[in-house]
Amino acid sequence: MTSESGPATPPGPTASTPEAPLAVPTVPPLPRGPLVRWWAGFAVFGVPQAAGPIAFALLALPLTGSAESGAALVFAMTAAQVVGAVPVARFGRRFDAVRYLRALIGIRAFALVGLTLLAVAGVPFGWWFGAVVLAGVVNGAAYGYQRMLLNRLVRPAGLPRALGIAATLNEITFATSPVLASALGAVSPVWAMVVMIVLGFGPMVLMPSVSGASAGARVGDGDAAEGEADAGARGASAGEDGGTGGTGGTSRVPAVVLLWLVCAAASNAAAAIVEVGAVAFALAFGLGAGWAFVFGLVLCVGSVLGGMWVSMRNRRPSAAGVVVFFALTGLGNVLALFGGHLLVTLAGAALIGVYLPQLQTYFSLVVDDLSPEDRRAELFSLLRTAGSVGIIVVSGSIALWGLHAAMTVSLVLVVVAIGLTAWNALRTRGDGPVRARIRV
Repeated sequence: MTSESGPATPPGPTASTPEAPLAVPTVPPLPRGPLVRWWAGFAVFGVPQAAGPIAFALLALPLTGSAESGAALVFAMTAAQVVGAVPVARFGRRFDAVRYLRALIGIRAFALVGLTLLAVAGVPFGWWFGAVVLAGVVNGAAYGYQRMLLNRLVRPAGLPRALGIAATLNEITFATSPVLASALGAVSPVWAMVVMIVLGFGPMVLMPSVSGASAGARVGDGDAAEGEADAGARGASAGEDGGTGGTGGTSRVPAVVLLWLVCAAASNAAAAIVEVGAVAFALAFGLGAGWAFVFGLVLCVGSVLGGMWVSMRNRRPSAAGVVVFFALTGLGNVLALFGGHLLVTLAGAALIGVYLPQLQTYFSLVVDDLSPEDRRAELFSLLRTAGSVGIIVVSGSIALWGLHAAMTVSLVLVVVAIGLTAWNALRTRGDGPVRARIRV
């Protein structure tokens, strides 16, 4: 009888306990609504930057008589972003991240309203720079907080797809905003600015609330979206720099981050040639300033296709693949520089556009891996700032020396990026998949 009573117990509660832990690590599905709102907010966040080069040029053209005046405003705004990105992002660590992001968006909208009022009032051009500087100084930090919040809305395995969709939406914004700015600007440059301001205000209402989100907190704290495997990988990458992160901002950043910041500047410089120089391109080919949108449109159509490829593939490219991406981007620069024909220049713009979202998604994932958890918003802001440095170099070159010299400078930066990424590919060639992910 004793032998019969023994087997009777396994079907009871004791037998079910070994199976219970199987359900514990399973994270409940994340709600889709907040992520969709984040995508929408991210898409309209870029409207001022996308429409700005054409809107600023058309706004300043009647007063200055030069299309390069718009590039000077873009130069001032992006220079202010470089100066303000990290300090403004660090200052926000004491506040709720979503509320702080909304405050930054409000400041940017207020500054652009001021710029429009200055233009309407006929105030001398020199006074316009104060408004664009105020708009630029908060822009980099706003991007950093927006990108950081994505980590709390999607699981790490889905980040490439989420970033690919974001890149696609962003490029649609960059495709449509110049068209809208050119169409409205042909009627009234002021109306182009008004629409740009209203759309750029969108993240104020679209950005979802994230409980307990702050730049100083670890990404995994209170965030069910971060799995244990990802936490281990992130811990390994943070361990490379010898710091684990605290709320005091003392964590060290791996030196290899600098390589990817330089590459981000180079890729943005290649795209900025087409975006910032759109009006100058149109005038150089004997077209009216209102046709400037064609160049940005071709660039952004290529970028939409590249972003769709990233989202469908949902994988990070290899280190060697990044070298190829930059090589083809350089080819696009060469076609734009030496083509001498409208169609050849447009082909170069399309080639640059196809690989822009693939490179930007890669940079975002790499910086995410290498960032100490307490400084993630700052480093995302720094990544945005690095891209702005590329825009500064190009827009400043256009304003000072003209379009042809700026195209040459952009090509040199891309060649430097090819060398850096080739060195990185050789450096990580012998690593296994996990180690290579940490060392990129």
